[in-house]
Amino acid sequence: MSTHRSPQARWPAILAALAISGLYYALPAHLTLGPGWWLFAITAGLLVPTSLTHQMGRVRLNEVFGYALLVVITAGLVSSLSLLVMRLPTHKDAPVELLKAAAALWASNVLLFASWYWRLDGGGPNERDRQGAHVDGAFLFPQMLMDDELKKKTGEEHWSPGFVDYLFLAFNTSTAFSPTDVPVLTRWAKVLMMVQSIISLTAVALLAARAVNIL
Repeated sequence: MSTHRSPQARWPAILAALAISGLYYALPAHLTLGPGWWLFAITAGLLVPTSLTHQMGRVRLNEVFGYALLVVITAGLVSSLSLLVMRLPTHKDAPVELLKAAAALWASNVLLFASWYWRLDGGGPNERDRQGAHVDGAFLFPQMLMDDELKKKTGEEHWSPGFVDYLFLAFNTSTAFSPTDVPVLTRWAKVLMMVQSIISLTAVALLAARAVNIL
């Protein structure tokens, strides 16, 4: 299928990955596995070949590096959340420190799952670029329900979701613990959204609530 629009911008996803690694670095040392800079170093190291393979049109390699990057970031987030939960019964962390850590992990959770949705939906950004117009995927965006005539009138005939669309979806999932205007269609997406909600609930409802109770 031909397309008349430019490929999706990758810089929002790059900024999200760097932001997550920056939030990880800002966590207290006892909430990270090893030095806090290791995630930033690996993220930066994987972003280089990910960007280069995209510019070179090496789709398969681009996807390999992209998935590897998300797996590493996910491992860092899960490890920090686990360490924080395990430290709760010890009462060693100050309330303010708990609040800061919970806020950083919550924000990282939003950015991480936005990145996963962006990477997986409709075959990923490379496949969505190839298709030109997004008509099928794991999420039913409102633009997908518009008829062809309305799409032409509104200039959306080649519409495809970008990173901000998935960021909006992930933000709603972490705040309302459910999608809003974007129904979920596939099982893998439902599972990911449940996992995201669990992480958000743990970071906000458990950790932040405990910090407030002992202020």
